[in-house]
Amino acid sequence: MKFLLPILSPLIAITSALLVGAILILLAGANPLTAYTALFQESLSSYFGFGNTLTKMTPLLFASLGVLVALRAGQFNIGGEGQIYLGALGSTLVGLYVQGLPAVIHIPLALFVGFLFGAVWGWIPGYLKALRGVNEVITTLLLNYIAVNLVSYLVQNPLMAPGAPSPYSPLIAKTARLAIILPQSLAHAGILLALLAAGILWVLLGRSPLGYQITAVGFNPIAARYAQMSVERTIMLVMALAGGLAGLAGSCEVMGLKYRLFEQVSPGYGFDAIAIAFLSRGSVVGVVLTSLFFAALRSGANVMQRSAGVPVTVVYAIQGLAVLFIAISLAVERQIKIQNSKFKIQN
Repeated sequence: MKFLLPILSPLIAITSALLVGAILILLAGANPLTAYTALFQESLSSYFGFGNTLTKMTPLLFASLGVLVALRAGQFNIGGEGQIYLGALGSTLVGLYVQGLPAVIHIPLALFVGFLFGAVWGWIPGYLKALRGVNEVITTLLLNYIAVNLVSYLVQNPLMAPGAPSPYSPLIAKTARLAIILPQSLAHAGILLALLAAGILWVLLGRSPLGYQITAVGFNPIAARYAQMSVERTIMLVMALAGGLAGLAGSCEVMGLKYRLFEQVSPGYGFDAIAIAFLSRGSVVGVVLTSLFFAALRSGANVMQRSAGVPVTVVYAIQGLAVLFIAISLAVERQIKIQNSKFKIQN
């Protein structure tokens, strides 16, 4: 039962959110069954809609894994949005200025640099937290604004494509682009990389000494330090890894979807990732399933609006309700544990 809990809890929270969402749809004067049918039929059962869902799932999954691995070490990575922008910038620079390489070298190089840029952006708050005691929530949040404005400046000035009607860079080299996995759709190989990253992270956190160390630091840093674990080094490593994973989300947006750097790389994937990671209750499998759900909502929202006349804002309400329900379940579980502990002490 404990093994199923990380999967069942998000499913229950999502189901509850959809039920409350149905009430909101009724209040909007639409039929919930028609609205949900249009939403999920488009995003999951139609060929092009499913391809669009996989495309949106890619950055959500990468960024959510970044939040998740930080949470395992007791750190709150609120900087996924900025790390996405830095990862996109790194891969764009490789795609634009490194020429003459075959795709088999160019693509891994661009992905590595995107990971590296994001990792550096994640390491900075990790360093400040580990060695200076600065709250990582504040630093990661503020670094979002620096990253967004940095990319905005670059695409409006040195990286702006000649004659571009709006701020964006020239196209990256074809040898730096990810392959399309569903012909005539937007789905690209980035989703395969994201799933691979999820598998590696599942093994790392659950089956390796490093994963044990990360969990120990997150659960009780004092005990971890007593056990000769370097809490400071673990925090910096985890925050760098979190930033690198979010950076890959930006890399895939450039290399698999847009093929150039835009002023607005992400429509808020980094912030959605926070909700997804919390909704998953620390489970890598939960992150994969919840990322798919959020991607399906994003993919089918416009179709639901056209078919059933339901505002797109209802989709964002459903996302928020899902997080609210999981937060309630966590609070209830915590209260039950406290009451059980008191009962055992008394007896």
